[in-house]
Amino acid sequence: MLSLDQLYRDWSGSEPDASEILPLSGSARKYYRMTGAGGTVIGCVGTNPAENRAFLTLAAKFRGCGLHAPEVYAVSPDSMVYIQEDLGDNQLFELLKPALKDGAFSVEQHAWLRDTITLLPAVQFKVGEGLDWSICFPDREFNARMVDFDLNYFKYDFLKLTGLEFNEIRLQDDFDRLRADALAFDGDTFMYRDFQARNIMIKDGEPCFVDFQGGRRGPVQYDLASFLWNAGTHFSAALRRELEGVYLRALEAFRPVDEQEFYRQYRLLTLVRLLQETGAYGFRGLVERKQLFLDCIPTVLGCFRELTAEPLARYPYLTEVLQRLATQWDGRTILPGVEVAL
Repeated sequence: MLSLDQLYRDWSGSEPDASEILPLSGSARKYYRMTGAGGTVIGCVGTNPAENRAFLTLAAKFRGCGLHAPEVYAVSPDSMVYIQEDLGDNQLFELLKPALKDGAFSVEQHAWLRDTITLLPAVQFKVGEGLDWSICFPDREFNARMVDFDLNYFKYDFLKLTGLEFNEIRLQDDFDRLRADALAFDGDTFMYRDFQARNIMIKDGEPCFVDFQGGRRGPVQYDLASFLWNAGTHFSAALRRELEGVYLRALEAFRPVDEQEFYRQYRLLTLVRLLQETGAYGFRGLVERKQLFLDCIPTVLGCFRELTAEPLARYPYLTEVLQRLATQWDGRTILPGVEVAL
């Protein structure tokens, strides 16, 4: 495999002066900030050729649609390493972080949120238009298998680890209904999959998009739920309502909006997204013991408490389990030495 240093030399004609690894999150991919006479860039070493191919194809599609994603400067022959534009250090999550506790966002922070949400329909419709879905990783669309993976992620990597008693047959009955309902969407729209503030960079005041390599064909409500209900940011109900309105007005430029139907689908896809997210917190936090993910668990339980305050009539047992999880679980797990501070 061609090294990043060699790729930088081949691209710029000069040696890199320094290479600093960037902090890892949930991915096995490694990113480096490389500096030299050729300029400052981000080098990536991937672990999966199909995932890299998805990123490279989607990055080109984003930019072709006038959406700011990193420009890719050079790619190794096997596509396992590449060099891309350095979008800086202004991750939207970090820019919002000082105000997340009390939700007192400045005018500028508020504008970044509105601008990001306003661009979301353009991402979904423009990137989806004419896209060859076969390049998507790990699958071409949000389908039954993908939903099953997410629901089982929650069950096996979080719920079972809490030691909370539950009836697996009754839970599966609700999962089956939820899967069928979640797939009732149409149209060739791009689902970013992990649309959240950690995957938005602000450069020159403009939202820029990163880490979209897991995108696929899917329902538009999923991305809105990913952003507005993310446990890491935990926006207030009032701010969520405002930004939902911003999104719907932007969506009208691409298709007619039936608000009642939109919100019905949005609520159940919020549930699916939160279950997937909680599975990730279980695996990355409880199993791998990464503090970043452990810290999100109390907040996601609060999201379940809020979402199920009005019971989900088609999923009564799942509603019951989530309510018990949010109110009765004391943070202890079946894993030795692992307890969540609730």
